[in-house]
Amino acid sequence: MQRQAYGSYQQGDLDKAERLCTGILEYRPEDFDALHLLGMLNFQRRRMVEALRFLAAALKANPDSSDALSNLGLALHTAGHYAEAISSYRSALQLVPDHPEILYNLGNACLELRRFAEAESSYDAALASKPDHVGALVNRGNALLALNEPIKALASYDAALAVMPGHPQILTNRGHTLRRLDRPVEALEEFKAALAAAPEFAEAHFEAGMTHLTFGDFDAGWKAYEWRWKTGAFARRCRSFRAPLWLGNEPVSGRTILLHAEQGFGDSIQFIRYAPLLVSQGANVICEVQAELQPLLAQLDGVRVIASGEPLPAFDLHCPLLSLPLAFKTRVETVPAAVPYLAAPAVRLDYWRGRLPQALPRAGFVWSGSSTHKNDGNRSIPLARLAALFENPPVQCVSLQSELRSADRDVLRDLPKLVHLGDDIGDFTDTAAIISLLDVVISVDTAVAHLAGALGKPVVILLPHAADFRWMRDREDTPWYPTAKLLRQPTFGDWDSVIVRLHDELRQFQR
Repeated sequence: MQRQAYGSYQQGDLDKAERLCTGILEYRPEDFDALHLLGMLNFQRRRMVEALRFLAAALKANPDSSDALSNLGLALHTAGHYAEAISSYRSALQLVPDHPEILYNLGNACLELRRFAEAESSYDAALASKPDHVGALVNRGNALLALNEPIKALASYDAALAVMPGHPQILTNRGHTLRRLDRPVEALEEFKAALAAAPEFAEAHFEAGMTHLTFGDFDAGWKAYEWRWKTGAFARRCRSFRAPLWLGNEPVSGRTILLHAEQGFGDSIQFIRYAPLLVSQGANVICEVQAELQPLLAQLDGVRVIASGEPLPAFDLHCPLLSLPLAFKTRVETVPAAVPYLAAPAVRLDYWRGRLPQALPRAGFVWSGSSTHKNDGNRSIPLARLAALFENPPVQCVSLQSELRSADRDVLRDLPKLVHLGDDIGDFTDTAAIISLLDVVISVDTAVAHLAGALGKPVVILLPHAADFRWMRDREDTPWYPTAKLLRQPTFGDWDSVIVRLHDELRQFQR
């Protein structure tokens, strides 16, 4: 009966296999093979609770089964229990140390938990056993990219393409890596090759769109940027409403339009600028934004701003915030750049006016963004690399960091001339008030940079060698924020040159 059950499973007759295994368990309740096969049956049917129950029972019957341990790891991984999956994979590897598939799966679980160095090590071990394992080659590239090692990532993708030439996902990954290395012309060629192989491959269209935007080709760029909603990263965030999507194709006068946030705080701050334009066209405008931003953005005249999660009023049309440039047919020369378009509430200005250091001029600093951002290693600067700047600064320096990492906190203790305000900042209205009272803001590519620009304050934005598409290339200004100056790494990873230039910039504010 066991052989019949396994044969039925292999032939895809899962119902028959399940009946046979259930029959075996009626007279042999601890039969390992039947329990294990039932676990795999339920896993294949995505019945995870049952899969986990049967696989655990199988391991109780035979704790030394590497197959059952590995399959339990897969089921735990699929159920989102990544740490437990890692434990199960490691137990399996104690029995079969060089098993490439288990090592690969271990790497994938580490990748989910952002344990990128461990993931890389697992993929390396898998490749030592099976050098042509395409999944390990690709995901090693992904781990290396997360570790801010794009040159090594590129080599890993190249090795994967040698095994599987013309694969659209690998070509797209390679193109993305070339973008990270500020090689956008080559990147576009990779995306074209991916689309030649798979014309509807959304990720390649999306990446190509961002590359066009980097070049300032807004016509092609914003159009291709709409493909984001068909990518894996964005599809689950795509909103579905009865009201139609508005992309500038019909008048809005006398109609109610919902604008809704879709990405980060900085994106919302940057693209909320379009809301007053819709008001000027006679639309009733509702903006749904992150709750953390609602008190600040509620200052917009003529716009009703509600926090995400609140009940939505009736509306006739809707548009995601980052689709507004397409809807308005925005080009580099027509970016709506009148600043300030945001303002801090008077009550917060009064509160902070008496709490800031009185020495002038005053500069606010943000050297890192969210540690969970996928590009954090590329865009953030460890405070230790900036420490010399604060030893004898030409201006009064204050920290606007809301997230202070433990290593940075240790460095901060030895920098008495950098006054840390971040622990006392409640929300974006506080940040806006502080910025309004400063002479200049210095920030890496975070929401604070956008906020300073939206408030019309001088802001120096510190950018990696290959900056985000919105900052384009080969320019120190930006059409989005006329008060901003961009300081870019001259080569990949070279923050030292940026810091030297920053010191010169700060001297200009010295009184």
